[in-house]
Amino acid sequence: MIPAQDSSAPADDKQPLVSVKGLSKHFPVRGSGWGKPAQAVRAVQDVDLTVAPGEVLGVVGESGSGKSTVGRLMLRLVEPTAGKVIFDGQDLGELNPAELRKFRRHMQMIFQDPFASLNSRMTVGDALMEPLKLHRQLSGREAEEQAIALLEKVGLSADHAKRYPRAFSGGQRQRIAIARALAPSPRFIVADEPVSALDVSIQAEVLNLMQNLQQELGLALLFISHDLSVVEVITDRVMVLYLGRVMEVARTEDLYDNPAHPYTAALLQAAPGYTGESRQILGGEIPSPIAPPSGCVFRTRCPFATAECAQTVPTLREVSPGHYKACIRDDITL
Repeated sequence: MIPAQDSSAPADDKQPLVSVKGLSKHFPVRGSGWGKPAQAVRAVQDVDLTVAPGEVLGVVGESGSGKSTVGRLMLRLVEPTAGKVIFDGQDLGELNPAELRKFRRHMQMIFQDPFASLNSRMTVGDALMEPLKLHRQLSGREAEEQAIALLEKVGLSADHAKRYPRAFSGGQRQRIAIARALAPSPRFIVADEPVSALDVSIQAEVLNLMQNLQQELGLALLFISHDLSVVEVITDRVMVLYLGRVMEVARTEDLYDNPAHPYTAALLQAAPGYTGESRQILGGEIPSPIAPPSGCVFRTRCPFATAECAQTVPTLREVSPGHYKACIRDDITL
């Protein structure tokens, strides 16, 4: 039997389980020549977000927007350049390595590539028993029973516990990765493009499994994806990133029906299945994160940009209840 979620989780859904404030990550790169200063890739810049208990927050944006880096920063798999991640009142930056290892039972990750995320030298049973023993201090017999229960929970059987990852398809491996993420009984999971590496024919099966488990176990979930149709179905709210900065945040239905930022509108109009009359095509290339544009980072591709857009970085402001955008223009029709 899979245990219920930790009863110490906040009872008030309005109180965030995870809170991110001013999160930034700059990856240093070498100077381009002798005597030239070192530069940095500004992968994430001044990101604020919250995830409530049991909430699914989607993160969308083009490749290179910083989606995966945000997820890794939230779990402290990558150390931030600036900012804080608060998990149920605990600043993760204040934890030493030993404390962080113990704390990881509350927060887990499902990686994009199911073929790379499993140890090829461990049987599936051993891979599931490892976090059960480490984080929940179960005996060998108890861990074995729980590992089988986890496999059955994700649609596999006890016989699969004795096999190695090479014996499984991509979809089955991702089910195993989901089971492993659930093993410590976490309260928060980051799912980084969890179905993008799978065949289209089995993506829906894995997504349905994740959605059912999230609802059944009351998990908070950060769902990272470039597939807007998937995000629309599985999330409660959506955050839109561009070049490491937050462009818009809103409840899913509101964002899809009434996008407030030109970049969000362009993403939705470029998605397969869009049937609207207007279609906004973005021109140019995504700027380099080493030297992002001044002011609004989207201004070089925005059809509504003015000279003022180059002067100041727009902050997120509420344009309707629960709907925020980082844009100074209120006089445009999307």
